[in-house]
Amino acid sequence: MHHTISLRAPCTPKEIEDQLIHQDLFSCIDFLPDQFIDLAIIDPPYNLNKKFGNSKFSKTSSESYEKWLDLWIAKLKKCLKKTASLYVCCDWQSSKSVQTVLEKHFIIRNRITWEREKGRGAASNWKNCSEDIWFCTASDEYFFDVEAVKLKRKVIAPYRHLSGEPKDWEETANGNYRLTHPSNLWTDISIPFWSMPENTDHPAQKPEKLIAKLILASSKSGDFVFDPFFGSGTTCVVAKKLKRKFSGVEQEPEYCQMAVKRITCAESDDTIQGYHDGYFWERNSLADQKQSNSARKGQKTICGIL
Repeated sequence: MHHTISLRAPCTPKEIEDQLIHQDLFSCIDFLPDQFIDLAIIDPPYNLNKKFGNSKFSKTSSESYEKWLDLWIAKLKKCLKKTASLYVCCDWQSSKSVQTVLEKHFIIRNRITWEREKGRGAASNWKNCSEDIWFCTASDEYFFDVEAVKLKRKVIAPYRHLSGEPKDWEETANGNYRLTHPSNLWTDISIPFWSMPENTDHPAQKPEKLIAKLILASSKSGDFVFDPFFGSGTTCVVAKKLKRKFSGVEQEPEYCQMAVKRITCAESDDTIQGYHDGYFWERNSLADQKQSNSARKGQKTICGIL
């Protein structure tokens, strides 16, 4: 059974490897090792009025939010390897602030926008159902595996060569599929809901599938993945499932307990909803995944609901 730790003195990467740090980030960030992170996945409190466990985060000015971001980003920078990548999550309102701070410290490579289909309706505005993820690197030397994050889509009107052979798609007994390059617009993510095994009571839980894309694209097996605001533990759980080293920081005891439980479960179940057979699948394609699975003996069936 996993448990949480706290830092009271400088530590080595080995001392925090596969450990959850239960602490306020500012009380432990100076104790973190230098240049140990291969990939940082960061989901900080957005600049909104929000309650996280016993903590309340109040919306402030863009200037104040940027100062707060810069306080810990500048400190975290020393912990990154020169080949490291980082992803920072935000909503549209704080996206500009996040970009402003990140471009002071890193090379911005892209901005991913993903459809968060659970947004609330609005009477006098457009319904808000997307979020951003800024992709940055510490230098021009970084790892990116595009083959690991291709999306498997069903082909409705497939093209064929003159010979009749499929053109850039695969013909199977269960349907026709094409592997597509990942773009910076993601419409295949499902927010965890009550019947999904990964669902928790955390108010801003990120889907395992979303985090899996970031980890597979920007790290190798055995790399160290770090999350300074791990919440219910999604980054650490997915890192464990994908055979990466992990660590992270979270100050709320309730969320730490959620994370400990999920990491323990991941020891016996490494399935990730929407990721199967080495590919990411479109949303609402569980039947296709099951068919693909039944065609391959010895493969585990997918756990969870799309």
